[in-house]
Amino acid sequence: MEFSEAEVVVVGAGQAGLSSAYHLRRAGYEPGRGFVVLDHSPRPGGAWQFRWPTLTYDRVHGMHSLPGMELTGADPHRPSSEVVGGYFADYERAFDLRVRRPVHVRAVREAGDGRLLVETDAGVWAARALINATGTWDRPFRPRVRGRESFAGRQFHTSRYPGPSTFAGERVVVVGGGTSAVQHLLEISRVAAATAWVTRREPVFTEEPFDAERGRAAVALVEERVRDGLPPRSVVSVTGLPMTEEMRRARESGVLRRLPMFDRITPGAVEWDDGRSIAADSIVWATGFRPAIGHLAPLRLREPGGGIRMDGTRVVRDPRIHLVGYGPSASTVGANRAGRAAVRAIRDLLGHPSEGEQALGESPVRAATGETAARWPWGT
Repeated sequence: MEFSEAEVVVVGAGQAGLSSAYHLRRAGYEPGRGFVVLDHSPRPGGAWQFRWPTLTYDRVHGMHSLPGMELTGADPHRPSSEVVGGYFADYERAFDLRVRRPVHVRAVREAGDGRLLVETDAGVWAARALINATGTWDRPFRPRVRGRESFAGRQFHTSRYPGPSTFAGERVVVVGGGTSAVQHLLEISRVAAATAWVTRREPVFTEEPFDAERGRAAVALVEERVRDGLPPRSVVSVTGLPMTEEMRRARESGVLRRLPMFDRITPGAVEWDDGRSIAADSIVWATGFRPAIGHLAPLRLREPGGGIRMDGTRVVRDPRIHLVGYGPSASTVGANRAGRAAVRAIRDLLGHPSEGEQALGESPVRAATGETAARWPWGT
């Protein structure tokens, strides 16, 4: 079998993948034989490039800059897909990360000589370590509900949400208890004939600020699950819904009135076993995502509990593999920190000396331009 060689393969070029690539550069790895970043998306921006057009940058929930280069001067009223996509493209150029796209990773297997074979539609790479940063966007979750296939109207998941104008004059049911569901519901309610909000659990609203202490507590709960080999829950799922003035008005007007999960779907409605029924032209499934790690299946990393047991970013069953942006590092700030931790562990595993790392705070941007990386200007 013919293949290319790299010390480390990074799969995914979203926040987690770019953070990892940045820290690989700092640790002395060079693009090509040192590391390669494979991304199946058509352009820079990770999952952000697929966000719906009405999600403007000022409505983004907790976007942190990538390491070494701040996102500054962005128009808060521009779509987040444009803002973040442009920022990621600038970042890839500034640090010469040489992301290869579009490349679809089909499977990761044992090579038989201690290395891993990363099989893609653009060839095969042999690597001594792998950083998986594929996130969740490509694996939308829809709950199984009786009669779902019989629905005569339209169904959308958040991953393909087209924006509110599509639902003008319709009767719309929004399913999901997270921030995206609430955002969809509020904007659809302005143009729809009627809306209904359905969640599996009673939503928990909070008016407390999401400070560092609450963030650490939330991450700790998710981290405990992956240490036990259980499927991760998102960090947001354990923090509650932050109450805003817009949401408060929606509660008072009845728009943000939650109904329990329906029991079945008919061609023109959703129904409950107690006899209730709501007519619907469209259903929006804001029901979250699952980790996109099917390409790792040949390595048999899952535990009996259904998840992958983790020690930090390292997979316990195989120390060559690190999951970044998985479980407790599935936030933008968590992905940054996890990228650095993964590279440190890989450097130790592969025997690269610590003195090969550049001094803290230095970067290819500053070396090449004389600019301080943390003050690098936002460009379009």
